[in-house]
Amino acid sequence: MKLIFEKGAPGQHLTLMPACDVPEVELSNPRTDPLELPHVSETELTRHYTALAKRVHGVNDGFYPLGSCTMKYNPKINEDMATLPGFTQIHPLQPEETVQGCLLVLAESARLLGEITGMDAMTFQPAAGAHGEFTGLLLIKAYHAHRNDTARTKIIVPDSAHGTNPASAVMAGFTVVNVPSGPDGCVDVEALRAAVGPDTAGLMLTNPNTVGIFDRNILEITRIVHDAGGLCYYDGANLNAVMGVVRPGDMGFDVIHLNLHKTFSTPHGGGGPGSGAVGCKKLLAPFLPGPVVAEDGSGCRLVQPDHSIGRVKNFYGNFAVVVRALTYVLTLGREGIPEAAKNAVLNANYMMKRLSEKYTMAYAGPCMHEFVMCLQDLKDTTGCSAMDIAKGLLDHGIHPPTMYFPLIVHEALMVEPTETESRETMDEVCGVFLHLWDVAHDNPQALHDAPTRTPVRRLDEVGAARNPVLRYTGE
Repeated sequence: MKLIFEKGAPGQHLTLMPACDVPEVELSNPRTDPLELPHVSETELTRHYTALAKRVHGVNDGFYPLGSCTMKYNPKINEDMATLPGFTQIHPLQPEETVQGCLLVLAESARLLGEITGMDAMTFQPAAGAHGEFTGLLLIKAYHAHRNDTARTKIIVPDSAHGTNPASAVMAGFTVVNVPSGPDGCVDVEALRAAVGPDTAGLMLTNPNTVGIFDRNILEITRIVHDAGGLCYYDGANLNAVMGVVRPGDMGFDVIHLNLHKTFSTPHGGGGPGSGAVGCKKLLAPFLPGPVVAEDGSGCRLVQPDHSIGRVKNFYGNFAVVVRALTYVLTLGREGIPEAAKNAVLNANYMMKRLSEKYTMAYAGPCMHEFVMCLQDLKDTTGCSAMDIAKGLLDHGIHPPTMYFPLIVHEALMVEPTETESRETMDEVCGVFLHLWDVAHDNPQALHDAPTRTPVRRLDEVGAARNPVLRYTGE
């Protein structure tokens, strides 16, 4: 497929912009070289982007079981609400009294999401999940600094954590202490007890964790950290499994980030859009990025928390994502939110049971929203790796699960079907997985060659990673 710059010819063009309706201003230092833009007709332009769209795979195209990413179906009513003129045709520098509807969206979203998570206050400034992690850790840092407890320089992170957890901790200026998982895939409580001390600033934890298991020791875990003087941070990446059923605030967590684009339904992938809203208990509320929305008898207004860490993003975050999340919460309501979580857990356990007929599960069930398969025995027996199975799925129109993660499981495939898939779809997908297991034993070369029916065949991924070509040179 040609790049758009390789199409067309000089002199071809199209008109996309209306005539200028404001006075033109001559720049003091105008550009002298012409813009290097493609010369294409409207027909060529529309065909080019239509062809690109046909190469994209999303939840509207087929099964997308990307573990830990919660690639659920996104209701179209969310898009309708996010594109209302009252939300899209505003400017963040308008006077507060002219954007009361938008401020009310932020206030109501904070109230409802706080109720779901057990938090007292919230900011929507962070632009993504990892950005929310960084923000939450800055709150922890500011809390300890405000108390002159500056010896607390270490953040405890389990070995099964998302890679962004230790990265965020280091960016916030902390030293990372790794604690191992036990045979059950959960935190080794005794190892945690040995790791905490007067230098412990906090713990970062996902529950359910990265292998899809709810840690039964969660209350003891958070108590151990609190008794040592640290705070507990909840990575909300896996909240979809427990929303409306159990609250992180009731588990003992002090601060949390939410992936609104995952759990609360905004189309995502490929780098955006996202929202890593951060909620916290009252003790951390004075340190939130400002301004935040406050309500009084006369409406909504923007206020600055007393000891704010300052802005982490211009203005108030990715507002349209918050609109979508609020629409999703209001649509499902008090009954629908926990029902969605329970169906996500049901679907994951259904697929786990069916696939365990042939595939080895990394941990015994029941799981929560996702499960991890270990394909090391398949590789040892047939030479077919997790990568080969993933490539084979592409030929059946199925997006592969998350591969080789978490790192504590060899030849890992992590599957998250979400609550929006039907039993019929899951039966079809399980049939493909089981078929590929048979192919691995009967004709392993076929999987080594896969995919064969996609626009792009198997790539040299190591070569692409080590020698990336990041710009078009015309050669």
